[in-house]
Amino acid sequence: MCGIFGVYNLPGDANAFRQRALFLSKKLRHRGPDWSGCTVAGNHILCHERLAIVGVDSGAQPLTNDDESLILSVNGEIYNHKALRKLCPADTHFKTQSDCEVILHLYKQYGADVVKHLDGMFSWVLLDTKKNRILAARDPIGITTLYQGWSSKQPGTIYFASELKALNEECDRIIAFPPGHIFDSESGETTRYFEPTWWDGDKIPDTPVDYQLIREALEKAVRKRLMSEVPFGVLLSGGLDSSLIASIAARETQKIIDGVPLNHDGDDVDESAVASWPRLHSFSIGLEGSPDLAAARVAAQYLKTVHHEYTFTVQDGLDAVADVIYHLETYDVTTIRASTPMYLLSRKIKAMGVKMVLSGEGADEIFGGYLYFHSAPSAAELHTETVSRVKNLHYADCLRANKSTMAWGVEARVPFLDKAFLEVAMNVDSKEKMSDKKIGRMEKYILRKAFDTSDDPSVAPYLPDEILWRQKEQFSDGVGYSWIDSLKDTALARVSDETFAKAAERWPLDTPQTKEAYWYREIFEQWFPQDACTESVVRWIPRGDWGCPADPSGRAQKVHDSAYEPTA
Repeated sequence: MCGIFGVYNLPGDANAFRQRALFLSKKLRHRGPDWSGCTVAGNHILCHERLAIVGVDSGAQPLTNDDESLILSVNGEIYNHKALRKLCPADTHFKTQSDCEVILHLYKQYGADVVKHLDGMFSWVLLDTKKNRILAARDPIGITTLYQGWSSKQPGTIYFASELKALNEECDRIIAFPPGHIFDSESGETTRYFEPTWWDGDKIPDTPVDYQLIREALEKAVRKRLMSEVPFGVLLSGGLDSSLIASIAARETQKIIDGVPLNHDGDDVDESAVASWPRLHSFSIGLEGSPDLAAARVAAQYLKTVHHEYTFTVQDGLDAVADVIYHLETYDVTTIRASTPMYLLSRKIKAMGVKMVLSGEGADEIFGGYLYFHSAPSAAELHTETVSRVKNLHYADCLRANKSTMAWGVEARVPFLDKAFLEVAMNVDSKEKMSDKKIGRMEKYILRKAFDTSDDPSVAPYLPDEILWRQKEQFSDGVGYSWIDSLKDTALARVSDETFAKAAERWPLDTPQTKEAYWYREIFEQWFPQDACTESVVRWIPRGDWGCPADPSGRAQKVHDSAYEPTA
């Protein structure tokens, strides 16, 4: 991933704005420390901060076609780029080995519909100088970040950037660009291009569960995300989701080592990174003695990864909170709690020279894995909630995974949010996702069962049972229970009762309901004091109508119990 910045239809010559644009783009350089680029065309300007992972030697951006009438700035990865190249005319001249250049050439064939052909995670801005047209698009779920802004002082001018911090000084209205949408200046409209079968949350699925299909779909999702020319690894918390991703990645990398080709079924897997760093590396973090560190150790030993375990102190975390909020650009409580250890871990990973990691975000939203889903009144309501959670991942876990890692120039890829996998998993009969502690049916039962090969001795187990059937621990809990407790205690000490009583006067909209939330909102305002900065923030609030406690921590849920014994 990278950082992109662009301005469409500046008043006057954009060259006069070039130095300012470079300054604003530089605010994104943590996302792309490898190279910077800037292209001016008429009264438009596109900038790019590059993190080189594919097409390392030749993929500097912004990208242009031969006559430079098309200019493209992209943040992301196009996993099916080799297959898409075959759709281009035989005489198409590719200037680079970048996976993103194919967007330029397919635009000439498909126009705005080019986005419908892409399989990947991406945010991009494409300028067609001949038509004076600009397109901007974001991947289906919002794995990558993109913001759009306007200034009342410059009617008709439109700004785009990977992060809020590049726009807040220029714009008096800023939104999070909606995932699965494309903006076209010809119509002036932003339209949804992503139309999966599961999008309507009120349409309750009844497809019987197919465990083999779930397993194969996730394996393929992981396989295509091994596309890399640089060393990569896996984030391993020791929970089910990250451990499954690590297990599949370990199997796939071993196939490469054994000489088994992975380029089948349309997958675009570059095996050079595995060849240069053959053993899979895994990374975990937690407070000393935390549940996640212990579980990750078990998983790593079983998977035979080169495991890197890091500890942090409560003070390390507290010292980082302000920086975390600066990078996250949110004041959502649960996001900040979980992002802080991920932010610290990403710095360690980058110090090792690793630029890309696989991560397990999305499974809890897809399969109803959070412990509060135990309180779902019915299968229909559970399904509606999962659809809502997946649709809003760009405000929470996708935002966390992207910005916590990209703060240090590390790219996180999330196989669970693969389009094809979502088609399978989101269409499973919602009754299959219901949890019932009374009969030992754990959260995410069908995902666990899909990778439980105990009934097939010909297939090596993916994970040891103690990991495969480990109860859900939210990352902010699993890194050490005292982490959240310390955040609450710190907020209690910093925010007086008198100050907190006036919270609604200070912030009549989206008023903080706890002192911890007040503390985060106050830090956010210090970094981003402009009124325009809050429109892109959405706080997740637990389902009080399901009887859930107000605290989003998994430990706050009644079902949380370290002694919980499931039945496989």
